[in-house]
Amino acid sequence: MLKTAVALAVACACAPSLAQTPNEAAVELPELTNTATRGSRRVDDVPATVSVIKPSAAARDLRELLRGEVDLAVRAANPRFTLAGSAVGRAGNEGINIRGLEGNQVLMLVDGIRLPQSFSFGPFATGRSSLLNLEGAQQLEVLRGPASTQFGSDGLAGALALRTLRASDLIKPGQGFGLRAQAAGYSGDAGQGLNLAGAWSRGAWDWLLQGAARRSHELQNKGSVGGEGAARTLPDPLDRERHTLLVKAGYRPSSAQRLELTLEGVRQRDRFDVLSARSATTLGLKADDKSRRGRVSLGWTLDDPDAPWLQQASLQLYHQASRVAQYAYENRSSTDRARDNRYDEALTGLSAQGQWGWAAQRVTVGLDASRNTVSGLREGFNASAGDTLPSRPFPDTDYRLFGGFVQGEFAAGDWQFVPALRVERFSLKPSATGYSGDIVTLSDGAITPRLGLVWKAAPGWAPYAQWAQGFKAPTPSQVNSGFTNLAQGYKTIGNSRLKAERANSIELGLRGDIDGWRWQLAAFDNRYADFIQQQTVSGSGTTTDPLVFQYVNVDDARIRGLEARLHGQIGRQWRLGLALARSHGDYERAGVRRALDSVEPAKTSVSLRQQLSGWHWEATVLNAQAKSARRVDAKAPFLPAGYTVLDLAAAWQITPVWSLQARIDNVTDRRYWRWADVRGLSATGTALDAYTAPGRQFGLVLQATL
Repeated sequence: MLKTAVALAVACACAPSLAQTPNEAAVELPELTNTATRGSRRVDDVPATVSVIKPSAAARDLRELLRGEVDLAVRAANPRFTLAGSAVGRAGNEGINIRGLEGNQVLMLVDGIRLPQSFSFGPFATGRSSLLNLEGAQQLEVLRGPASTQFGSDGLAGALALRTLRASDLIKPGQGFGLRAQAAGYSGDAGQGLNLAGAWSRGAWDWLLQGAARRSHELQNKGSVGGEGAARTLPDPLDRERHTLLVKAGYRPSSAQRLELTLEGVRQRDRFDVLSARSATTLGLKADDKSRRGRVSLGWTLDDPDAPWLQQASLQLYHQASRVAQYAYENRSSTDRARDNRYDEALTGLSAQGQWGWAAQRVTVGLDASRNTVSGLREGFNASAGDTLPSRPFPDTDYRLFGGFVQGEFAAGDWQFVPALRVERFSLKPSATGYSGDIVTLSDGAITPRLGLVWKAAPGWAPYAQWAQGFKAPTPSQVNSGFTNLAQGYKTIGNSRLKAERANSIELGLRGDIDGWRWQLAAFDNRYADFIQQQTVSGSGTTTDPLVFQYVNVDDARIRGLEARLHGQIGRQWRLGLALARSHGDYERAGVRRALDSVEPAKTSVSLRQQLSGWHWEATVLNAQAKSARRVDAKAPFLPAGYTVLDLAAAWQITPVWSLQARIDNVTDRRYWRWADVRGLSATGTALDAYTAPGRQFGLVLQATL
């Protein structure tokens, strides 16, 4: 039924417009970024690569929202986990991959507040993207390259920053009320969603309320084998419920100042029937996973361009609590067993910054401080041999960050210089309460400089360059990973000498804007030191001489690549976009260079859009090359073929209030695999079709705006 509705919607969107008069060529306004320099700046004036993205109701999650970015990827393998062994796919949308690095090596922010980190311990694996409030987002920015100078730890590869809705985003000039309602359906997971947002203003006060709910099922693939057991390639049944809430109250004590109180909540529940895990001894496996994030923040901003010394300032106090809980019950032919795992973070922090300028010069200073209480717990019954339940995978840890930065933005003729420097201290103080293993403490610091340069060489021509350093502090589970199983002959220990991972990045680029055509070429060379990996440091694997695992600094890595982007207007109706990205990465271990598997294959994207009065349609073709064996470290890896996928989208402004959006993904129903999802699979696997991407899918969004 949904397929028919979408087909009719596309037909209705297209047919009436053939006789309509085309619009004038759209004027593209300059995009502004606040992530690259922690201050409003034109993207074309930033000495780095930044994407500014407006979230779409048609995008179910972060992966779909970023699918047009050829140098980004989101890992989301098909869930095929087990109770005590594999964690494949259980983390959902695990996080964003930027130029070959991912996970906690990418900083993720919501309104300047860090998202919880990802964590894994055996079959327990938590993702990060499900905790994003995309339903309440107004803008999303992705910065490539180290972001530690701006934000401190974690931004080795870059940063993703999401800004939530404000009342001013919904209220039109001259009005005191704004409303937006969206109803969406998607055939790929049989999902339906409703998103409502309203805003009011009166005098110096304004309020915003946004809420969304979505129900869906397993995401379809191109598998064809049903039934039970490891040979199953159809997706395992899944029931998902997702709810988000955003509340804001704003007050302007003066025309230049604003106070804003924000409450935000995200909840998601996934219930699995893991048919693929059934066997002669496992009669059934069902899982119930819950994730939630809530935060309260109070912010003050000052924006007075005419002030003699302090033109802009901000102060934000916040508290954020999150939990990921994963429960699994296994019905066995012998004795049933269950696992109930939890990972919690409670983050409290403050961020402040001020900015002043004169002529074409500007200086920004800032201070960030946060305290994060991180804890984990493993419970259940009928533990594996040698294991003990309940237990903690790491001790409860007080994780503190404190840093300050200074940045200058100076212009001299056609040259713009953007130097910056940050000093950061971090400490991890574990608690012995409820933890049976040995514990170690760790504290250290980092100095991360950055220097950017933009040269306005000629009208429409602007070469740029940036050198930046970054760092990522060790996580509590890396510093103290204490687990002992003498029956199985192994244990893990902490490391008080663990050092932060570090990045040293150079990016050279050239931007152009000629006759309405904008383009960018970028080449980057990122070098990383002291990568943290868990290794065997001693032992033979017996009960009297167990293998000893420890997180240590072992690897140095290098990722380099080229990117190109071009988009512009063809006449008054047509718009063309081109993008390509190609990179290579390797790391060194014990003096041997090896391929870095997390680097994505080369990709190219071509889009064509026609804009007419009241409607538009767009076709996008994405090509991904095959990953060659010499670019993969694993032995006998599964190397899927390259692929080309066509997507279509259309939108119709039915009336000034009502609009309709429709999309068809993978129009040709192509069978293909995304590298991010199959990385690590063996070529001899028996259920490779279980990891295929979805076939042809349909989406529909009906929106009302007042």
